[in-house]
Amino acid sequence: MIGVVAATASGRTAAEALRAAWPDEVRLLTGQKAADALREAWRTCDAVVSFLAVGATVRVLAPLLGHKSTDPAVVCVDESMAFAVAVLGGHHGANLLARRLTGVLGCTPVVTTASDQSNVTPLDSWGAELGFTVHNPDLLAHVGAAVLSGEPVRLDGAEGWPLPPLPPNVSPQAPAGGHRVLVTDQAEHSCMCHQGWFDGALVYRPKSLVVGVGSARGVAAGEVAALVDAALASGELAAESVRCLATADLKADEEGILQVARERGWPVVTHPAAALAAVDVPNPSEVVRAEVGTPSVAEAAALLSAGGGALVVPKHKSANATAAVARLRPRGRLSIVGLGPGARDLLTPRAVTALQRSSVVVGLDQYVSQVRDLLRPGTRVLASGLGQEEERARTAVEEATAGHAVALIGSGDAGVYAMASPALEFAGPGIDVEGVPGITAAVAASGLLGAPLGHDHAYISLSDLHTPWEVIERRVTAAAEGDFTVCFYNPRSRARAWQLGRALGILAGHRPPSTPVGFVRNAARTDESVTLTTLAEFDPAAVDMFTVVVVGSSRSRTVAGRFVTPRGYRWA
Repeated sequence: MIGVVAATASGRTAAEALRAAWPDEVRLLTGQKAADALREAWRTCDAVVSFLAVGATVRVLAPLLGHKSTDPAVVCVDESMAFAVAVLGGHHGANLLARRLTGVLGCTPVVTTASDQSNVTPLDSWGAELGFTVHNPDLLAHVGAAVLSGEPVRLDGAEGWPLPPLPPNVSPQAPAGGHRVLVTDQAEHSCMCHQGWFDGALVYRPKSLVVGVGSARGVAAGEVAALVDAALASGELAAESVRCLATADLKADEEGILQVARERGWPVVTHPAAALAAVDVPNPSEVVRAEVGTPSVAEAAALLSAGGGALVVPKHKSANATAAVARLRPRGRLSIVGLGPGARDLLTPRAVTALQRSSVVVGLDQYVSQVRDLLRPGTRVLASGLGQEEERARTAVEEATAGHAVALIGSGDAGVYAMASPALEFAGPGIDVEGVPGITAAVAASGLLGAPLGHDHAYISLSDLHTPWEVIERRVTAAAEGDFTVCFYNPRSRARAWQLGRALGILAGHRPPSTPVGFVRNAARTDESVTLTTLAEFDPAAVDMFTVVVVGSSRSRTVAGRFVTPRGYRWA
């Protein structure tokens, strides 16, 4: 919930605009003094938009400040609606909120956090999407300043986690004894502590542990809690790193287990007995098999929920419960990112986010150059030339399989005649894959021509490098007989000069000579060109591989110099 406070007429007008734009998020605080409204918004909302001066806002809220990880994010907007300033909690929502306000109010976001100004991954949110928490946040500012200053910072324990990049001065090769970042699920009182492992380190707790629990019916929550604590202590493991409790389906309503999970904020994952019985465990029990249909609950549930990880604490027993702990195996992440047709303002915010959270970027050299300025310092770039699509796809999958956060980039939408399909052919089940949509060349061209894709349409590539021409010709014929608007990709090259003419001839047999034909070269780039003609007058020699050609259906027409395919509400 976003609490919005305004004291002037223009501020109240802008506040109403926010409520209209985000009705499910915005709460207007009116009918009281601005200072009282600010305090109420601070107490009751997740974020605050203050249409007051920064100084006035800070003076009211200063006595209420706690910690940036728990305080609401605060953004101030000036009287003229020119600027949205992230005042408090920049990395905890204020920067994002300031940017969102731009879309409604037209103001310029002002981001003041040092890491954002330097395009460096902020330490207070590093690994947050993986569930990482900072064990000793009091060191954030100290170590963060060293990172931004370029001082050597040693990084330990991050191997295998698909984490965002940090600058090159942060590395496992940095000398010991100085600034340090440590990723570990070991407890601070473990034997590692006596070796100086934790001394002066900024410690991140990964969500790497799964606690498996079995119990008799009616087990007390106190007994479960004590047994879980004993199991973690025996492995010198931190409770902050527990991802979930795991058990059998039969225990999904066991209140003693559920109460412990609620009190500690741990989700509960359950598995059928048959799935648990298939897991190889070190301490099976025939007594348990007779009772619940599986020889193991605690160990099997922990291992199954850990996704192929290792058992680090074998079964512990109390009078009415069992507990075991497994450490999961992190999964690499592959983001397949469409960069759009080329213009920066047609690159989606989601694509920018995916690029900046990836420690490895793989792509065609010219596409890498297009977005290099967006990449975080420390990003490893693997660029290659034309004709190496399969190699790029294979490389991206291999890097993700090694545990990295990888972005495989391509123009337009990566799923349309691009890198998604070859990458997914290589990608096994051991990595997480996400597709980040991009604006396609066809969509960009359509917007420039008018509305040629307003009704059913077909995309056809005329390149016979991957598809025999006989197959392409059958598809063009089918599109012609079906009266689809047709968008041709890869229409013509020096080595393929006749195919486009042949395809147009097929279409001409099924629609009138006056059918609109539009072709756009380098859509959304500086040398963009847009041409609208007819099927009878179109010259195939005017296009090349950088061109998209759109041929209308029999119902398409030119209206006020624009290519339009009616949606069908009105018939000619």
